[in-house]
Amino acid sequence: MNRPPPLHPSPQGGGGARRTVRAFLGIAVACVLAACTAEQGPHASIILADDAAPKLSDYGFFATPNAGAAVSEGVRPYDLVNALFSDHAAKHRYVYVPKGQSAKYDPNNVFDFPVGSVLIKTFAFAPDMRDPALNERWIETRLLIHKQEGWVAYPYIWNAGQTEAIYAPVGGKQTIETITPDGQPITINYAIPNRNQCKECHQTGKELIPIGPKARNLNHVGPAGVNQIADWTERSILTGAPADLPTVPAAFGDGALEDRARAWLDINCAHCHKADGGASNSGLFLDWHETDPTGWGVHKRPTAAGRGSGDNMFVIEPGHPEQSILLYRMDSTEPGVVMPELGRTVIDPHSIELIREWIAAMPKQTQ
Repeated sequence: MNRPPPLHPSPQGGGGARRTVRAFLGIAVACVLAACTAEQGPHASIILADDAAPKLSDYGFFATPNAGAAVSEGVRPYDLVNALFSDHAAKHRYVYVPKGQSAKYDPNNVFDFPVGSVLIKTFAFAPDMRDPALNERWIETRLLIHKQEGWVAYPYIWNAGQTEAIYAPVGGKQTIETITPDGQPITINYAIPNRNQCKECHQTGKELIPIGPKARNLNHVGPAGVNQIADWTERSILTGAPADLPTVPAAFGDGALEDRARAWLDINCAHCHKADGGASNSGLFLDWHETDPTGWGVHKRPTAAGRGSGDNMFVIEPGHPEQSILLYRMDSTEPGVVMPELGRTVIDPHSIELIREWIAAMPKQTQ
């Protein structure tokens, strides 16, 4: 019977034994390297698992567990022309589409992402939001994962050491002390939504879908310094995009006042206020493509009166922002009055001024 060579050199066979040891160590190193290579990058088995991973780092979206570090191959940062206001939080967005697959272009709605795609959004605050990158701290990271049965939402909360984010299906609250972009000290009772609350904003019909990645929101120069739709097309993240692309103006830019106001309402309100959204029974439709001013709220009576109306008669009273329910609810933090109901606990003065100016500029009407 042939016996394996000894692991320790013998007086007669020292050279052979040394070669065997080197070969054994070489195989071990190769196995370790292979294992490390297998662990790099997003892990499809974890992304498509039935349950959420316990830790954000389990997915492999980032080169290190730190969400501010370099992303893994296949993960791409992006941003939107206009962002949903979330108590002055800074947001870092990333998209992952499985290699060899692409999202399909849609001119009006969220792109049709393949199963296995993930949208990643980290919310962060700095001590002074006039310089949000200085000493920034991550508060939460939300994942929207497209699984076989549809999209699911998983919230993760960052630990005090900023080394890991832990799955938090029940959400949470944190007290944030910061200075606003306008230079005002503020205390924010920041709310991290639970999984069910995620559904309230992302509901379309009976499905949960993303809100932001639509052509009109992505069609601009993004964090990488290039047009995002062109970049996604070049990287095969997206297919079917035409040469002529829709866009919306920056809400606080230089475009026409009505267009800027409607662009703000589109990203901040229309995910609920649309025909198949959570607030469809209000009859108030604030999507960018709504063409009927009554749908926006112009001389529209509320479907349900009460404290949410502030004793005002119409959602928008042209020429009278102080008599408009829309502005009254935007300018409140009182439960039962505040709009949107989730996502903010403080007032955004820039948004208030934009909508106030828009309503004030409307020609007064008589009934």
